[in-house]
Amino acid sequence: MDPSRTLVLNTIIKEKAVFTLFQPIYDLAKRQILGFEALSRGMSGSLLESPDKLFAIASKQERLSELEIICREAAIKQFVSLNLPGKLFLNVSPKALLDPSHPKGETRHLTEVYGLDPKRVVIEVTEQDKVDDANLLLTTITHYRELGFQIAIDDLGAGYSGLRKWSELCPDYVKVDRYFIDHCDQSVVKREFLKSIIELAKATSTQVIAEGIERMEELKLIEQLGIVNAQGFLLAKPTRKPPTELALLKSLHSEVRSSVNQFEQSMAIGWLAKEANAIHECTQCIDAHRLFEQDRKLTSLAVVNDAREPVGLLHRDQLTEVFAAPYGHALFDKKSVIKLMDKQPLVVDEQQELDTVSKQITDHEFDIRRHIIITRDGRYLGLAPLRDILKHITEEKIRHAQHANPLTMLPGNVAINEAIEQRLRSHHDFSLAYIDLNHFKQFNDLYGYASGDSVIKLLAEVTVDVCAQSSSFVGHIGGDDFMVVFDNNDAEVLCHEIITQFELKSKAFFTPEHVSAGGYWATNREGQKQFVPLLTLSIGLVRPDLQHCINSHQVAALATDAKKEAKRYRNSYLFVCNRRKPTVSTVRLENAG
Repeated sequence: MDPSRTLVLNTIIKEKAVFTLFQPIYDLAKRQILGFEALSRGMSGSLLESPDKLFAIASKQERLSELEIICREAAIKQFVSLNLPGKLFLNVSPKALLDPSHPKGETRHLTEVYGLDPKRVVIEVTEQDKVDDANLLLTTITHYRELGFQIAIDDLGAGYSGLRKWSELCPDYVKVDRYFIDHCDQSVVKREFLKSIIELAKATSTQVIAEGIERMEELKLIEQLGIVNAQGFLLAKPTRKPPTELALLKSLHSEVRSSVNQFEQSMAIGWLAKEANAIHECTQCIDAHRLFEQDRKLTSLAVVNDAREPVGLLHRDQLTEVFAAPYGHALFDKKSVIKLMDKQPLVVDEQQELDTVSKQITDHEFDIRRHIIITRDGRYLGLAPLRDILKHITEEKIRHAQHANPLTMLPGNVAINEAIEQRLRSHHDFSLAYIDLNHFKQFNDLYGYASGDSVIKLLAEVTVDVCAQSSSFVGHIGGDDFMVVFDNNDAEVLCHEIITQFELKSKAFFTPEHVSAGGYWATNREGQKQFVPLLTLSIGLVRPDLQHCINSHQVAALATDAKKEAKRYRNSYLFVCNRRKPTVSTVRLENAG
């Protein structure tokens, strides 16, 4: 054993020379901090600053228990000193817990010394250490729970007996090992593993935390799957003074809000929320039963805490079934509704897209008779019956399909008109771009209709992808003509990007010889040979004057004129029209060419 490291360890323990980094754990559903994991480090600049080296040598020298108590005190002290919100997650190794010399009640004593509510402390038991005496570990964990602490299993899936430990310890949280999060968006096996963990968590009323998130794709997938708690470098790295708010989550929330365009909010779940009184988590079962008896139409009651945050959902049929059983009233009358409520209902923000909510409903096989809880900024807003949600989604899909272009499935003329009219009615400034393919007929004649259709699909894909960066509405008029409604001031930039991306990708449809020559020779309608350039785009962009444009046809006419100006140029061109008022004669969108 390295004597120099032994000396450093002795110094660290004697002088309590450790420091704590905190990494936030976020509640994605509520867009707020769930808590912070405390990560201990050895004396700065020493041989044992790294936690792996520090705890490894402490374990070898059987001083792990001493070291962990020192680290625990440093974490609690600093957590309180920084006045951090949420819960404090403390890593505890089973070896230290089972050490006979490990002082009993020391963690509770430390919380009392530094004024930290034990209910805010989560004891994280790592799953990587093999524990021979499972019964002794269970007894120890039970002791921690009786002291008021919550329990988490760390690194689930990385060790020896994760599922067994889960069933025995009944943790409040399970943290899924980084291996199953890494590129989970690209692995069917990892995705299925996560789904199975979510199902187990629902059955055991356990919260799942996905740790080690480093890519946006991973974050989006776990949200889609229904994992609401997340931790990782993408969100925030461990630091001595961690952020208490996350800019990324705010931007994600803004992204969701902007993607559910304010002019198509019928597709946001908030529109289906029905106001319904909620009950406090301290409400007794008998009082909840009376509420159901008073209103026969009432089937579910949301349960909230002091901050009006939803913590569960109480169902009439479950309560009725319990009270109908022998001694049901005697056993549960005075009990809190927490005992009988569904502790893991589906809770979504009012701005969540209906498509996303629908996927969560079907993926988790929620009972069609139930409700989901809708929140605003993390606080209870109302309930929405699952039947209403699925019915509304079906109606919207049918309506969309009726008016969508069959080739690209983008909204057609009716929807484009509606989008423009809605903005005119609300006096919301916007820009309208008319996009048209140049030299498309000659390309279609030479390369065939199948290639022509493929090019139109490419233009649709490029336009949708580019416009996804901002609040916008993309529609397909017909043929090779598209329209985009932009709500922000970035229309010109995005139009130029559409041109760049399309010119680059459309070259794949030409032969190498035609790409090299920059075009090809073709016969025009008069039977004359002419050189035809590669496919280009003409885009006319207008920003209508809301005081003078009173309908969508006037706005479409402005865009049509601007597009005609753009087509005067041989190469791709964006013509930004300065004229904002309609002319006397207008062109209806249906006839726009």
